[in-house]
Amino acid sequence: MEKYHNLFQTLINSYQAGTFENTVKNIFNDSHYNKQKLAGIVSALCGVDIVYTNVDEYITDLKYAIKNYKGISHVVKKISPCSAHCVDEDGASKCKIYCPFDAIIHDRERRDLIIDPLKCTDCGQCVDQCENGNFVDKIEYLPLQELLKENRKVIIAVAPAIAGQFGSDVTLEKLRTAFLKIGFIDMVEVAFFADILTLKEAVEFNKKVKSKEDFLITSCCCPMWIGMLKKVYSQFIKDTSPSISPMIAAGRIIKKLNPDYKVVFVGPCVAKKAEAKEKDVIGDIDFVLTFEELKNIFEACNMTLSQLPETPSSEYASKDGRLYARTGGVSIAVSDTVEALYPDKADKVRAIKAQGVQECRQVLNNLKEGKIEGNFIEGMGCTGGCVGGPKALIPASKGKEFVDNAAYSSAVKLTVHNECMQSILEQIGISGVDDFINEEHTDMFIRDFDK
Repeated sequence: MEKYHNLFQTLINSYQAGTFENTVKNIFNDSHYNKQKLAGIVSALCGVDIVYTNVDEYITDLKYAIKNYKGISHVVKKISPCSAHCVDEDGASKCKIYCPFDAIIHDRERRDLIIDPLKCTDCGQCVDQCENGNFVDKIEYLPLQELLKENRKVIIAVAPAIAGQFGSDVTLEKLRTAFLKIGFIDMVEVAFFADILTLKEAVEFNKKVKSKEDFLITSCCCPMWIGMLKKVYSQFIKDTSPSISPMIAAGRIIKKLNPDYKVVFVGPCVAKKAEAKEKDVIGDIDFVLTFEELKNIFEACNMTLSQLPETPSSEYASKDGRLYARTGGVSIAVSDTVEALYPDKADKVRAIKAQGVQECRQVLNNLKEGKIEGNFIEGMGCTGGCVGGPKALIPASKGKEFVDNAAYSSAVKLTVHNECMQSILEQIGISGVDDFINEEHTDMFIRDFDK
């Protein structure tokens, strides 16, 4: 959506200033775009899906949809016919090549590429690959802006990959200040909730892996990996950890402790928008924004992040939780925790790490053919892990460097040494590791893959 960032900022400012209706009318009067395509672009930038009839009806429907946002429809949409200028020598377009789920199909009758809604998981690969902006993902900021204008209690949960994304001199404390200025009541690190899931994954590993032939598939934090397992390699769901993602854990715990709060997640991933809408977790996270969208929001608010004062917070996320942002981080965290909880299994975690769609497919194909030697299989849909996400603002290599620096400078090194985590767990009725073994106490951290 970077192609449309100026338009997005215009919509943000007009909505805040109360000139939204006139601004949208002027956009339609002045634009060279086809009206239906323009309606698709503007609707997506507003987080909704409105069909164009005439400009007055469109604006009325648009305003109503923003104020009454439901957030249950598809995230990715195609807004205009495809010129197919990017096809390779075999006749395959970039969006089709990069789609992990074969959801881009050629409609011969329309002479166009379309999205198969039954196969699509809203991962956003087509959005990232299309140079013409024919595919867009909905941005949920204007419905969120409506809540902020009403002074609702909204908290923002930032992905571990946020380290360094907005510049080497923009600390988490400065970002917290920026979020407070926008209207959020606070910012929390999702890395903290990754600590909790690490504990659960370690217990899961100990329960599942008893012999040389046993293995556990993990990386609950990556919706593309989980989507691949559910839709393409469903025979392995029984071997996949049923843990919710750290994002969903953040929403569930915050809302359990503060039922009137709304929770917003921000990260480098379009697929997280779709994850928040899945049937077994819907309602846990209210809105999802990407780093790219957040950059545009800060610019629209005329914020120079590096010049903001710092709003400090206590140190509550561990090295292990922060490492979730990059390839191999989950394996390190779980291995550390298995070693601490089950010393007799200290050398038993044999991790296999897949990154990027092609490598993930290869690892799962090897697993299907019995060619895997490891027993802990971590998959990340993006090369480099979350730091390589399609909406990251810096190269994956730099993102990894910032994440590693943030992680290894953490005051808390291991999940099991996180006293803040122990305190929060007690507040939600979990007294220790033994409760993770008994799923009656930890059912809030379990997914239902059958939904």
